[in-house]
Parts: sequence; C-alpha cells; structure tokens
Amino acid sequence: MKATQGTTYRMLGSRLNDLTTELEKLRTIGATGKKLNSPSDDPASIRPVLNTRKQISNVDRYLETMGKSLDTMQATDGHLEHVENIMQRAKEIMTNAVNGSLNNEDRTVLADELANLRKELLDAANGMVDGKYLFAGYQEDTVPFVENPAYDPLLYDANDSSTWPYLYQGDENATSLEITPGELVEVNLTGNNLFFGTTTWDPADPTNNSTASGRYDLFLELTQAEAAIRTNDQAAMQDSLGDLEGAAEQNRRLRSQLGNRASRVETAMDYQEGVRVDLKQILSRYEDADAIEAFNAIIQQETAFQAALSVTSRVSQLSILDYL
Repeated sequence: MKATQGTTYRMLGSRLNDLTTELEKLRTIGATGKKLNSPSDDPASIRPVLNTRKQISNVDRYLETMGKSLDTMQATDGHLEHVENIMQRAKEIMTNAVNGSLNNEDRTVLADELANLRKELLDAANGMVDGKYLFAGYQEDTVPFVENPAYDPLLYDANDSSTWPYLYQGDENATSLEITPGELVEVNLTGNNLFFGTTTWDPADPTNNSTASGRYDLFLELTQAEAAIRTNDQAAMQDSLGDLEGAAEQNRRLRSQLGNRASRVETAMDYQEGVRVDLKQILSRYEDADAIEAFNAIIQQETAFQAALSVTSRVSQLSILDYL
C-alpha cells in the first residue's frame, strides 16, 4: 500500500510526540535525581517502595520518641544529682553535729541549714520538664509532693502515709517506652519509689502505703535529722547519721538504674539509625537514578529529537512539483 503525504505527516508527528514525551521524562529524572516519579515508571517497584517507606516511617517514630525520652532521662539525672548533693550535705551536717562540741547557736545554724535542704529536696522532687512533673507517674500535670500540714512527729506511723511529713499526689505508674518491637524500658522514676521508698502506692487508702524494709523516706530523714539537732538528742543524731547515708545510697542506686536504662535507649537509637541507613539504601536502589546514565540518556534523546525534527522539516518542504 502506498503511503500518502498525510500519512507521512501523521507518522512523523506521532514520532515527534513520543520523542518529546520521553525527553521530558528523562529531563524530570535528571532534575529530581529520581527514576521512579510515578507508578507508571516502574509498576513492579511500587510495592517494595511503599513497604520500605513504611518501615522508614516506623523507624523515624521510634527515633523521635526515644530522643524525647532520652532528653527527659538526662534532665531527670540532673535532678537526681541535686538530690544526691542534698543528702551528702545533710550527712556532713549531721557528722559535725555528732562529733563537734556545739552550743545552742551552732546547732540552730545547722538545723536551719537542714530545713533549707528539705526545701531544696521538695523543689527537686517537684522538678518539671516541658511543663510536666518528672516524678508524678501518670499524674504528670499534678504537683507530686506537698508539705503535710497535719504532720505531728508524735503521731508518725511508717504504715500510714497520711502521718508522714510530706504527701504524695502522684501514682506508682512508671512510663514505659517501646524501643524495639516488643521490648519496653521504663524511662522515669516515680516519686513514691524514689523519695518515700515504697514500691506501690494506694492514693485511696494511706494505710496501704508503707516504706519498704531497707528503704528510706528522704523527707522524713531530713525532718528527723533537723529535730535531733535542735533537741541535741545524741542517740537520735547517731541513728540519723546512718539513715541519711542509707537514703543517699537509695538515691544513688535508683540513679544508677536510670542510667543503665538511658544507656539501653542510646544503644537502641544507634541500632535504629543503622536500620534507617539500610532502608534508605534499599529505597535508593528503587528510586534514585544514576546521574551519569541520566545525562547520557538525555543527550541521546535530544540528538534523536533533533534528527526527527530535521527529517520532519525536510518532508514538510516537499510538494507535488518535486515529483514532476
């Protein structure tokens, strides 16, 4: 069958359109650095690309939550360091009171310093980060510790928290963080555990709250130490000296536990960073274009396009006179 002039024009026009479309696609690849810009570019790659992107999103979520939790743990450690300094200073004061030959004025000065240390301890126990109380458990919007206006040293009962020098308004629930699928790490300390030495807490019934054996109420130890110095009770001061050391050791032990957990979170973050790099490499194999190959393809396509234009130009100049 003989091709007419109109058929030739249509064929050339279609060829030019194809070359233009392909050239535009190659230029897009060169500009974006991506060879997969739409599903039609490589339908078989869409599923693994979407799966990989989802995994990267999950890793980013882990890294974000762990980063925030690690910041909180580091801030908590700063408060615990302050508590340790308070208890250490209280022990030094008590040592001076026990071993020194002090008059009433000297004892008053030491007792007043212990009273100030107790206020500092309250400030540390009510420490905040980002507007949230660190040691209140899940009740992070509630001031965890307040002074007990009804406290009477003669009515003190270790098995009834309503008789203690300070009251706890938080709960016993520590915040857990998922650092890997199925692995949870506690990222904070509850106030009842750290400052009262209780592993459980019942806000409804004070008689269910008692300081565990071998544990210490830090507020109580400072309160009793102050009272022993003011009354010059040598036996009470001797007992208080050992109790203050025990209370300081309690803080150090829990601080060490929190440090171990922070180290685990850092390790998990390093692992997730490595996973993220691997996933990015996988995604790159599907999406990223080779810059040199893309440049060469553009050059070749532009050459083909120019050649097609040249042919089309020559054909468009033909007329019936050329065949006479």
